[in-house]
Amino acid sequence: MKYVIVLGDGMADEPLKELGGKTPLAYASTPQMDALAKQSEIGIVHTIPDGMKPGSDTANLSVLGYDPKRYYSGRSPLEALSIGVDMKPTDVALRTNIVTISDDEVLFEEKVIIDHSSDEISTADAAVLLDAVRRELETDTYKFYVGTSYRHLLIWDKGEVIDLVQPHDVLGQKIGPNLPKDPVLRDMMKKSYEILKDHPINVKRREKGLHPANCCWFWGAGTRPALSSFEEKTGKKGVMISAVDLLKGIAVGAGMKVVPVEGANGGLNTNYEGKAQAAVDALTKDDYDFAYIHVEAPDEMGHQGSIERKVQSIEYLDQRVIRIVKEGLDRAGVDYRMMILPDHPTPICVRTHTGTPVPYMLYDSTAPLEKDWLYNEEEARKSGIYIAEGHKAIDHLFEK
Repeated sequence: MKYVIVLGDGMADEPLKELGGKTPLAYASTPQMDALAKQSEIGIVHTIPDGMKPGSDTANLSVLGYDPKRYYSGRSPLEALSIGVDMKPTDVALRTNIVTISDDEVLFEEKVIIDHSSDEISTADAAVLLDAVRRELETDTYKFYVGTSYRHLLIWDKGEVIDLVQPHDVLGQKIGPNLPKDPVLRDMMKKSYEILKDHPINVKRREKGLHPANCCWFWGAGTRPALSSFEEKTGKKGVMISAVDLLKGIAVGAGMKVVPVEGANGGLNTNYEGKAQAAVDALTKDDYDFAYIHVEAPDEMGHQGSIERKVQSIEYLDQRVIRIVKEGLDRAGVDYRMMILPDHPTPICVRTHTGTPVPYMLYDSTAPLEKDWLYNEEEARKSGIYIAEGHKAIDHLFEK
């Protein structure tokens, strides 16, 4: 038996009047998921433990079978694993977004955060900008590392795990009340704006009508993680397919193989087909038991507040990932179980994560069911099936 999780990051949502009272998942044209739903178990799973922040870090740990209350030590340390940073026990890692803040206000604290992703800036451009910041601000205590797109890393030697604001939680707000209380981090963010605001890359971005990537934003502080081996824990040899350093870092920490996919960038126009085929190949040619396919696009579109693009991302997931995986595994003649779910909601109405339980669908090629439902939030709630502890959902997939 082979096993697949297809994770549409932030795919769950709330009903929207613009969609006739439907969620993006219910509204989207998803013929493959519609067909699978007729043969699958559908239910609700609570991926975010009570009392914890609803992040992709805690949620994806949960979906992979790691209880966040036991294993979570911060988001950035997981990304550090992916980047290849060997953290010391005394190091603190901080996510460093290159964000867009407004230019008009004189006082830095009066500026407004416009875009947490700087229009999904390319890794190549972001690396040049981060290098400019590094030349001015890096010291023996604070070291910068390039990640992917707008997502980068700061390692603070002998640092402190302090509470920092996630930029996607305060879009459209003045930055002053949301800046770090730590004076050094605060000053570094202010200086990064002075370094980046007139950088040639940002001059060109403005000319193209793109948001300038003009400020570093620190958040997600944490210490070195210690995940147990996924294979030892589950008995399954697994691969991770994702464009996002967070997911790659979880996989590295869990001893899973990270499969790179050319053109996978974490945005709406990622290489969906490449991800799907990589999973099929891992399960049918490379003798792996389990594939985790993570697609970031629904989450990014939720943060952007774009109904149209979030719907489109779900339709892409349906036809360009799930369909290809199903057809590939069917063609190979292997028995398999596939679970489809979000990690958390990213509702358009709030443009950030919430901790509401999410809908899942579980298909077993050896025992298809006969049902009369579709896969969406409302029908999943009506099913009456509820997994209260998200880290136990994978046991359900593996039939434990």
